[in-house]
Amino acid sequence: MFRSAASVPGVPVIPHASHQPPAPARVFLSGAPGTGALAEHVLATGHGQWWTDRTEEPRVVAVTCGGHALLAGDPGAVTPGRLAPLAGHYIEAADRFLPVLGAAFGHLHPWERMLYVHRAEPVVPRVPHGVTVRRVVPGDAGALAALDPAAAWLHGTWGSPAALAGSGLAWAAFRRGRVLALACTRFAGSRYEDVACATGPDERRRHLALACVTGLTADIAARGRRASWTCSRDNRPSRLLAWTAGFRLTREYVHFAAGPVNHASKLADAA
Repeated sequence: MFRSAASVPGVPVIPHASHQPPAPARVFLSGAPGTGALAEHVLATGHGQWWTDRTEEPRVVAVTCGGHALLAGDPGAVTPGRLAPLAGHYIEAADRFLPVLGAAFGHLHPWERMLYVHRAEPVVPRVPHGVTVRRVVPGDAGALAALDPAAAWLHGTWGSPAALAGSGLAWAAFRRGRVLALACTRFAGSRYEDVACATGPDERRRHLALACVTGLTADIAARGRRASWTCSRDNRPSRLLAWTAGFRLTREYVHFAAGPVNHASKLADAA
């Protein structure tokens, strides 16, 4: 059981169990594509965290998973120092939150993003000889764990390589038991599954990522959902792969990369 903020000096926003979202969480449960599926993913998988400004009748709610955060409610109800749990996250929030977010963190960088939805037939990939592209199974957990640490973000929304391997929501290109490329569901929602993908530096431009994404999107469609894809506006390779795999641009938006907590905001809250 969580104690109220009033009984815990210096406590920031209050955490809630991933499978027990606070009442205001319904604002996020909309069947949205992209990172909009984050809240549904947390609720369905148990990977992630809910936060509110208080236990009773909360006015601000956030949900975090895999380094991403959604934030909603009344920005006037929370002080900058109490947003400390969102440090180091990519935050999506309405513009009205910008003043309090800007005061909460030493740096708050806007990042232009592009949201695609799968709408067209993909280009047929040509897989090199000796490479097998297939759905990832629980026995592949070791191969996922052996990926370069730079690829750890792929299983970040699942908690571990083993959890992702056991989800049935990933496809990979293998050569002699080694993963060359991986595509997986990053956020699994009720209507959309947001796709993440990475290829080893020495294996690029060989259709491996395209083959993995094609297999995964076919699986997503078979589950009665639609695949989405989000990437930075400046990430031309990701945008090209999305288009080649049959994704089409739906909208552009901005999220904010939050730096460390602003020391001044912590002092103000402590005063």
